[in-house]
Amino acid sequence: MFSERTNWRLAQNRFTQAVEEVRARGVRVLDLTASNPTRVGLEYDSEAILGALRSERAMDYDPQAKGLLSAREAVARYYCERCSRGERDAASNVSADGVDPERIVLTTSTSEGYSYVFRLLCNAGDELVVPKPSYPLFEFLADLQDVTLVPYPLIYDHGWQIDFHSLEKAVTVRTRGVVVVHPNNPTGSYVHAEEMRLLNQFCRAHSLALIVDEVFLDYALPSEISVANTVELRSTGQPKAAVPTFSSAAPSFVGNQDVLTFTLSGLSKISALPQMKIAWVVTSGRAEQAAAAMGRLEVIADTYLSMNAPVQWAVPVMLEQRERIQRQLMERVQRNLAELDRQLAGQKACARLISEGGWYAVMRVPVTQSDEELAIELVREKSVLVHPGHFYDFPSDGYLVLSLITAETEFKEGIARVLENVNSTN
Repeated sequence: MFSERTNWRLAQNRFTQAVEEVRARGVRVLDLTASNPTRVGLEYDSEAILGALRSERAMDYDPQAKGLLSAREAVARYYCERCSRGERDAASNVSADGVDPERIVLTTSTSEGYSYVFRLLCNAGDELVVPKPSYPLFEFLADLQDVTLVPYPLIYDHGWQIDFHSLEKAVTVRTRGVVVVHPNNPTGSYVHAEEMRLLNQFCRAHSLALIVDEVFLDYALPSEISVANTVELRSTGQPKAAVPTFSSAAPSFVGNQDVLTFTLSGLSKISALPQMKIAWVVTSGRAEQAAAAMGRLEVIADTYLSMNAPVQWAVPVMLEQRERIQRQLMERVQRNLAELDRQLAGQKACARLISEGGWYAVMRVPVTQSDEELAIELVREKSVLVHPGHFYDFPSDGYLVLSLITAETEFKEGIARVLENVNSTN
């Protein structure tokens, strides 16, 4: 009766079962996987946010396929303001003229944006190459769009890098594009200037498009934190004393003109408002190709018309809210990362991998059992919830993924329990 594209395994896995069993007993679980920013104790300006949804203009139906111009102009200003705060330099791809609002298509989520782009580029059975480790959402999106995913690895050697040799081997005659996540979730690795140049060169050589997920772009970690690791800390025996100042200097792909590029982002992370369902796709590249892509994307968007008017009219205000919320998030991320480094400095079994941005940390642990078994043990024995590395397609066991937006007291206690458990078996 049902399509093969929805033939997913819907039964709960052992990890999820273990979490529900512990919570059913009324045990308080310390959640080190928190991803919902609206439930981690942040202070929102609810009056301004809710007030923006009360616009009288929302009573008029004005179906613009790409989204209301005022909302698209607000998104364009966001990119321009990023440049004015330090991004506009030799490595930046955003021109002095900024982003053209006519190259922006609003969507209800980056997931919907992906579906638009997948449909635009791929026939049934065509391929896209995607990074691993990375967020597992791609597999479901690809299934629903009848697209085949082919992985290419990110390799870790004093930081994460794209394995261009493996990327070359992943391409076939059916490949239509390369997906990059900038910064990656959960590795926290940005695509650097030389990698960007090589990606453009690679895509030109194979006539491929670039699909770039930048939802965590604004959450760049200062170099003082991003280069600190447990090896460095153990050499001095002391953690870093101060939390460095937040800086958002990572360049965006929105102005990439070398190849056809689709840059996805939205307010889920930028303003920590996932419930408002505001995202977008920015198209760039050579003029003729980008114009042809926009013509087709506009038809796709016009077919669905999924954005609602109140939210679109509220986009300028909600983008303004990012100043308040990003400061809180980055202060928490930095303090939790400093606390993680402090506790790692007091032991030898575990270390964390270098992260340059985002909300997550990857911890390397001794391999005494599978990551899933360790995560189940931690929730059952220590009442701590972490994600095993295999959720993100790490190439082997020995990795735990931790959320850095968890409330600080909960994070501190949770890390202590994780290290107590891991070190007791080594």
